[in-house]
Amino acid sequence: MTLPDSDLRPEQEPLPEDGAVVTAGPLTPPPDSAGTLANDRAFHHSVTEDVQGMLLATLVASLGLAVFAKGGLMIGGMAGVAFLLHYTLEWNFGLLFVLVNLPFYWLSVRRMGWEFTFKTFAAVGACGLMTDLLPRWADYAQMPPLYSALVGGSLVGLGVLFFIRHRASLGGVGILAVYLQRDRGWSAGKVQMIFDAVLMAAACFVLSPSQVLYSALGALMLSLVLMFNHRPHRYMGV
Repeated sequence: MTLPDSDLRPEQEPLPEDGAVVTAGPLTPPPDSAGTLANDRAFHHSVTEDVQGMLLATLVASLGLAVFAKGGLMIGGMAGVAFLLHYTLEWNFGLLFVLVNLPFYWLSVRRMGWEFTFKTFAAVGACGLMTDLLPRWADYAQMPPLYSALVGGSLVGLGVLFFIRHRASLGGVGILAVYLQRDRGWSAGKVQMIFDAVLMAAACFVLSPSQVLYSALGALMLSLVLMFNHRPHRYMGV
């Protein structure tokens, strides 16, 4: 899964002694001008709020992914890689989604910290499991690809939005994009865009041209949901 460039770009701050990077912006609360403990707490979600937010995000995102799978489509990021492997190898999507994200967690710890990494690991595992289980609980007689692209993309976008607001993500190439931006000066947004373009090109060897086009439409819907609904500095709770 990919995130907007503005959501992934840590500001250039010195590394703390333990080597972790402190990020700023929508993933962390803004500096408290008053500097009081009460004001600092006001900008943070409680444990209960985080749990319910992560559960809702999992339900919404996994429903969107299940809609994509039912329509025979894919999406960008590592979820797209997992979909391609799922269609090719006929392995469970959830298992593949967890496996393809494993190489990125070390970078996540370095760039986003342990809390973000743990929540992201839990989000990826839960969404993968729920995506595999949902068709057993609520199957669909048919799923037109246009509906799959529009509704699936919108639901996954909303799920990712919920995860962002609770300091988590669906992992993937976005974490690598942050690393390359920090160490090489490459634009995180462009890295994600190039990766997704190559992924869609590779999909032409597995899916039909129409499936690839509908998949690209679904990825666009996801990006639009995030673009219109997640604006840095408008949402303060993390």
